[in-house]
Order: sequence, then C-alpha cells, then structure tokens
Amino acid sequence: MAKATETRPGSNGPAGERVRDEAETERIRQALVARLDELQAEYDQSLSEITELQRERLADSAGDDQADTGTKTFEREQEITLANNLLERITQVERAIDRLGSGNYGWCERCGTQIPVERLAAFPSATLCVSCKQLEERR
Repeated sequence: MAKATETRPGSNGPAGERVRDEAETERIRQALVARLDELQAEYDQSLSEITELQRERLADSAGDDQADTGTKTFEREQEITLANNLLERITQVERAIDRLGSGNYGWCERCGTQIPVERLAAFPSATLCVSCKQLEERR
C-alpha cells in the first residue's frame, strides 16, 4: 500500500514532511476499493451459504433430539457472527474510503496525530494511532 504521509489540510507541517500526491491517494483508494469488493463478495457468499444451510436444516430436522437442535442453533449463531464480522469490516473500509476523500485518512480520530505508515500498511482502515488503540483496548 502507498505511504500515507501527508500534512493536515491547510497545514504546512514539519520541515521534511512530504505531502501525499494525487497518484498516491489514487493508489490507496484503489487498494481500499479492491479490499471492499473482496469483502463484499465474501459477505454475499456467506449469506448465500447461511440461507442454503438454513434450508437444509429445516428439511433435515425431523427426529432431532435436544442435543441436535442445540448443535444446529450453535452452528447457525456462529455463521451469523462471522457474517456480522464481515459486515463490520466492510463498514470500516467504507469509512476509510470516506476519510480518504475528505483528507482525514492517515490521521488519528482521537488525538489528531499522524498514524504510522506501518500501521496503515498492516491495517489500511485504521482510524486510531497505536497509542490510542492500545488505550481503547485496555478499557
């Protein structure tokens, strides 16, 4: 992923800090859109599989005892949880794309400092710097 070093809009920034140019911004946008497409396809497939499994479970539930019913319920809840996690990741990527468009991408939402390039490379939809994320996780 392209580096996300830039200055805040309207800010000159420290000496030696470079501003992200249009080409870098477009590369980041393309990478985020590609990730969004991947996640959306995975989510759609997950919903399709859940629907198919539901049909199979309804047709194959005759003679189930309580343990079978409990197992099927547990499996269904796991599948729904995985789908919800995908939906949350989709929302995070959409938010990163919005932040990129507004010029806020690469800046911590809590303290306003620049998010390290390494963090953005590992987690492109990051909205918090490492310090703020650690504080959030401790709570």
